[in-house]
Amino acid sequence: MLQFPLWKRLAILLVCLAGLATAFPNLFYNRVERANDARLALEQGAQPTPELEADAAAWPSYLPSGLVNLGLDLRGGAHVLVEVQTSDVYAERMESLWPVLRDALRDKRDEIGTVRRLESKPDELEIRIGNPQAMSAALDAVRAASQPVLSFTGAGSRDFEANADGDRIVVTLSDAERAAIDERTLQQSLEIIRRRVDETGTREPTIQRQGSDRILVQVPGIGSAEELLKVIGQTARLSFHAVVSRTDNPDTEPGLDEVLYPAMDTDGLYYVLERRAVVTGEQLVDAQPSFDQNGRPAVSFRFNASGGAAFGRFTADHIGEPFAIVLDGEVISAPVIQTHIAGGSGIITGNFSPEESNRLAVLLRAGALPAEIKVLEQRTVGPELGRDSIESGEIAAAVAAVAIIAFIIASYGLFGVFASIALVTNIVLILALMTLLGATLTMPGIAGLVLTIGMAVDANVLIFERIREEARSGRGPARAIELGFEKAFSSILDGNLTTLIVAVILYAIGAGPVRGFGVTLALGLLCSVFTAVFVTRMMITGWFDRRRPKVLAL
Repeated sequence: MLQFPLWKRLAILLVCLAGLATAFPNLFYNRVERANDARLALEQGAQPTPELEADAAAWPSYLPSGLVNLGLDLRGGAHVLVEVQTSDVYAERMESLWPVLRDALRDKRDEIGTVRRLESKPDELEIRIGNPQAMSAALDAVRAASQPVLSFTGAGSRDFEANADGDRIVVTLSDAERAAIDERTLQQSLEIIRRRVDETGTREPTIQRQGSDRILVQVPGIGSAEELLKVIGQTARLSFHAVVSRTDNPDTEPGLDEVLYPAMDTDGLYYVLERRAVVTGEQLVDAQPSFDQNGRPAVSFRFNASGGAAFGRFTADHIGEPFAIVLDGEVISAPVIQTHIAGGSGIITGNFSPEESNRLAVLLRAGALPAEIKVLEQRTVGPELGRDSIESGEIAAAVAAVAIIAFIIASYGLFGVFASIALVTNIVLILALMTLLGATLTMPGIAGLVLTIGMAVDANVLIFERIREEARSGRGPARAIELGFEKAFSSILDGNLTTLIVAVILYAIGAGPVRGFGVTLALGLLCSVFTAVFVTRMMITGWFDRRRPKVLAL
């Protein structure tokens, strides 16, 4: 006897209703999106305005507000390809080696004489010793300070090499260390760029590595490539230094352990600072836009425990002296320390606009890029292309749906109507799942959706043909329907499973639009099996319980 328990019917109805509620906001995409963006801005502390409050009230807060993310080809946005200047990190690595090697050589001062650092290339370190006759002992001391390279490809290698050149020791990074630095720098850059873009609140950006030193960034919905570069293009390396002196001469020669930086907002003013930073941005744990005591935009910050302790010690020992806040080689401000600043928090002031203070806070929270980036390609994709793509996709999906519905109804009559209802339910559930999972819909994704429509009907065709065969062999209506679903299930499962494997492979090894196609296809297959096996069966069983036909008109 054809059985379909009440609890199963209620569960299927609940799933379908939940899918309809989740997908419903996509019918009012622009309206819901404006409301979501306005509410997010207000939550982040934006100044309430009549326009912002009107946008926030455009969609009721008690209704679902999730949306399917639209890809760059549908929504428009910014496309940027950058190259990470990994060579910049070599100089920093050599700078960090100097104190270590200096201490190692000073332990042998009685033998090798004086130790002095010389000017050299950024990726080299030259050290002159007072007694060239003891060069062998000096080289041994330097080489003993080297460390193994922590990488799979550099196993057994040391991080630097040291060679003699007259009375000088020339230290250079090994090839294995350079390769490890390149890999580490690119991975750090990827993570920091991702954090910066995520801080802006954009949905589903594409941030991926290309080659050995390039990063592709695609952000749907952002106004222009220039706007994106303001977020990802700045190194945002923050540091706090003791001030040695001020000057208006740009040709001033700083000492060996000093640096010369220009003032950001004052033309012709330069600061000579101690090279070694008191605290760096790496020790920041939070940065937020705020206002100073005069009501001007600023950025408040907070250090971690070690940074707060170092900052507190420095301010306690240098009351009445200036200290410089440096961002990417420019002095933002150089206030005089008025009192001991305990607790590891403070405020950065300058001639900021509200937008600039907010952007600086975003950059500082995300962290500094380990190296500068060079823009190789940038372009802005206009929303007109996206609108045309969406309209074309809608037309294609509508034509496919109408043609398939007409065919299935003409072929199977009332059962075809049930299949058509299941088909519409299938599309709704796909959109609901994409909304819940935060998946991105691209133009290839729309193609996957159209393909899914055809495959969804294929499952119903298998079921209906099986029911026909069983009815022709003399089975009663109830038994024919039951056997039709049972015997068609294995064919449906096999056909969809093989396609699902392909969809998973496309997602795993593909990128951008290919992954979008794989996601839509995989979700469509899962929804197709559910609607064909459960939704269609529920409707047919309900019809059969009410009508109790003696013969199936199929």
